[in-house]
Amino acid sequence: MLRTIDLRGRVLSPAELLAVVPRAEAARDEALATAARLVDDVARRGEEALREQAARFDRVSDHVIRVPAAHLDEALRDLDPAIRAALDEAISRVRAASAAQIPAPVVTELGAGARVTQRWQPVRRVGLYVPGGKAVYPSSVVMNVVPAQVAGVREVALASPAQSAFGGRVHPVILAAARLLGVTEVYAMGGAGAIGGFAYGVAEIGLDPVDVVTGPGNNFVASAKRAVAGRVGTDSEAGATEILVVADASARPDLVAADLVSQAEHDEQASAVLVTDSVELADAVRAALPDRVAATRHTDRVIAAFDGPQSAVVLVDDIAQATAFSNAYAPEHLELQLSDPRPEDFVNAGAVFVGPYTPVSLGDYLAGSNHVLPTGGQARYGAGLSASTFLRPQQVIEYDRAALAQVRDAIVVLADAEALPAHGEAVTARFDA
Repeated sequence: MLRTIDLRGRVLSPAELLAVVPRAEAARDEALATAARLVDDVARRGEEALREQAARFDRVSDHVIRVPAAHLDEALRDLDPAIRAALDEAISRVRAASAAQIPAPVVTELGAGARVTQRWQPVRRVGLYVPGGKAVYPSSVVMNVVPAQVAGVREVALASPAQSAFGGRVHPVILAAARLLGVTEVYAMGGAGAIGGFAYGVAEIGLDPVDVVTGPGNNFVASAKRAVAGRVGTDSEAGATEILVVADASARPDLVAADLVSQAEHDEQASAVLVTDSVELADAVRAALPDRVAATRHTDRVIAAFDGPQSAVVLVDDIAQATAFSNAYAPEHLELQLSDPRPEDFVNAGAVFVGPYTPVSLGDYLAGSNHVLPTGGQARYGAGLSASTFLRPQQVIEYDRAALAQVRDAIVVLADAEALPAHGEAVTARFDA
């Protein structure tokens, strides 16, 4: 398990670092092509395509796609009280952290009578995706819905795959979490087809197109977002999960092993990477893995993830080289298990978890941070889901006559320089009388 990438004694350029980053490129390319076909099918054939995809991928048919209110009420009524208490706590923490992400309006006075206001407007309608294939993710209901509500979104639609084990219904814990948050528009549809349904709408089931699509999923869901980008807004592509642990000799091997396994259990395409300058730590982690993998519930899934090209142990000369590698990789989840972690140096990551008592699992559920994060290197330029995902910065410009007169001549000069004289004339016309 876990191949070795030895970078010791090598000085690599940024391009060379990107080239050695472990990725499952073939799987991602295949997912993109497949997702585009599934999205296009839903755009053309609507409900019929959704039902065919449900039969193919979820092994359900003749199910109710738009979830009746009674199913939501029933799910909340039957929810285990311990799960409800945990969800309530997660909601409270994510709501508090999300509220801090709302920028205040800013007014810039550029002179007497010259004002530019920067304000943030929520989108009207969003489609939020919650996975439901290999695991159940009520936590993702919280992570999607709460920031949208905090941002002021008026219409929230949610989709999750139909479950054959529940007669074609969405998993009841997901329904209960939605009902707990007051979401009433829920659809039993999954995968890339669900993203297509949100983007194009499906009239037969009363699904109107949305303005923004968000949510985690597998590589097919992430690729579907790319297929609909431009038609709707999307968050970063939160595909198959990634964990990169940067550790030195001070780290506990058992904790590093536990954290690698915790993310590998998500999916066979999950990425688990350890970067260290300590051969002794690397050996100790390898020694700790077999027993932990054998004892976990999803052993086969973890082994497949560890054996894939996307997972590795990376040996480096020092923490400076580890930092450079991490910033090139731009992981979804970055753990720093270092004697001197210096998180300010690790600038490219969806979320940074500092110290031995801040595992990724904390962020998955109850840290207050959001667990919908960019994968595939998108953390170099993209951000995790937040209230700002659902907000648009908008400028409001207000000038009076005297303020416009102050810049009239400069506008005319620039308009003439660009061979657009009517631009200048639109300004001078206001002073002709």
